[in-house]
Amino acid sequence: MSVLDVKIDALTGGPADLDGYRGKAVLLVNVASKCGLTPQYTALEELQRRYAPRGFTVVGVPCNQFMGQEPGTAEEIAEFCSATYGVTFPMTEKVDVNGDDRHPLYARLVDTADAEGYSGDIRWNFEKFLVAPDGTVAARFSPQTEPDGAEVTDAIEAVLPG
Repeated sequence: MSVLDVKIDALTGGPADLDGYRGKAVLLVNVASKCGLTPQYTALEELQRRYAPRGFTVVGVPCNQFMGQEPGTAEEIAEFCSATYGVTFPMTEKVDVNGDDRHPLYARLVDTADAEGYSGDIRWNFEKFLVAPDGTVAARFSPQTEPDGAEVTDAIEAVLPG
């Protein structure tokens, strides 16, 4: 079973249908609205606009496990992301990424190591996972790695379909 087979709901309700991204490159990011890293939304949206025509999407996954930095309702999260950062990429429901209630999506992601060899629990908001078009996890990036940094854009370019 690939990461894209996992069931998760959309922020606005109903299924997010990750399977619909099969054949595309996907950057999954656990996000939060009240974090020092929240300005990464700007670069994530730039990636979305730059690479979407080439078979890519960012998927934001709100999480409130890190110092309560995503306390809002689905409506508040959607409004904040749209009004503050012009976010157009899809967002899932708010989930736990660590602990006993870890969402199955993150249960499949956390075993992937980043370039420094770290695997395991999500360390903070804005940890990034690049999923290849076949549903395999191609790369993991730390929360501090800028979404538009060369290591991320090079990895995206390497897995873009076609």
